[in-house]
Amino acid sequence: MCRHCLGQILGSDHNLLVAEICTRLKKIVSFEKGNSRWDLEKFYTQQQRVQHTLEEKLGAIGCDSGNVDVQWNNINKCVLDILRDLVGKFEKSARKPWITQDMISKIGERRKWKNVNTEENRTNNRRLRNELKRATNNVKKEYLENIRNKIIKLEEQGVMI
Repeated sequence: MCRHCLGQILGSDHNLLVAEICTRLKKIVSFEKGNSRWDLEKFYTQQQRVQHTLEEKLGAIGCDSGNVDVQWNNINKCVLDILRDLVGKFEKSARKPWITQDMISKIGERRKWKNVNTEENRTNNRRLRNELKRATNNVKKEYLENIRNKIIKLEEQGVMI
C-alpha cells in the first residue's frame, strides 16, 4: 500500500513519513573528586610512628564520658587527624607514563568548555582540543622514541628482552 493510499484511509492530507532512527545514549561520567584513598605505602613505612602517636593521643583522650557516641566520635576524629597529618591521601597519577601535569590541567579546562553550547565556548573547546592533541602527540612521540632508543641500546649490548 502506498503512502498516498494510506493517507486517504486514515483521513489525513499529510504525507506520511517512515524512517529508521538509530539512537545512542551518551554515558555521562562525573569527574568529581571522589573518595580519595590513604597513601598506604607511606602508612606502611611510618607504621611504628603512626601507632606510637595514636597510642599517645588515645591515652590522653581517656574514657571519661559514659556516652558511647561521644567516645566513638573522639576516637574517630583522633585517628583521622593522625592519618591526615602523618600519612596523607594518595595522589592520583596519570594512567599513561608520558602524560604530564600540564596535560591534565588542559584536559580539565577543556572539560569545562565541552558541554556548553554557545559559539564562543565551541571555539574555546576546539582551540583547547587542538592544543592538547598537539602537546599529547609530541610528548608521546618523544616517550616512544626514548623507549626505542633504550631497546636498541640493550640489543647492541646483547641483552635479551
